[in-house]
Amino acid sequence: MAQVYPTIGARSLAKAIAVHDGVQAELTRRAFEIGVRAEEILVAHRADGHAEIDIEAGDNNRYVILSDDRGQKAALSIEYGREESVIVREDKHGRKYLDVLPAMDGLYILATASNLPKKRKGKVKLD
Repeated sequence: MAQVYPTIGARSLAKAIAVHDGVQAELTRRAFEIGVRAEEILVAHRADGHAEIDIEAGDNNRYVILSDDRGQKAALSIEYGREESVIVREDKHGRKYLDVLPAMDGLYILATASNLPKKRKGKVKLD
């Protein structure tokens, strides 16, 4: 009968598989494919925004990121949508203004590109 060892040298079996050249190449390939699909979806919806798709490599992982660092920092709202909200703004003379930010449906760019289920993030209750 075969015996399976939980380690290979000093590494766990899972770590040894994760760092294998073939596995890393496949992660890179799949992240690139997801990134290309995400970029296509984003471009189809972009009017004048600054959002972009980035691909980053971690130690043993790849990340496809919806980034809006150059714009309104609204990547979360772009992906999942938002409810209507009222913002109070004050000018340099102390006058206050109310701005209404309309509700927006999420585009689910990353979820669609990676074939994951579309789930809206729930509200956080602060007590």
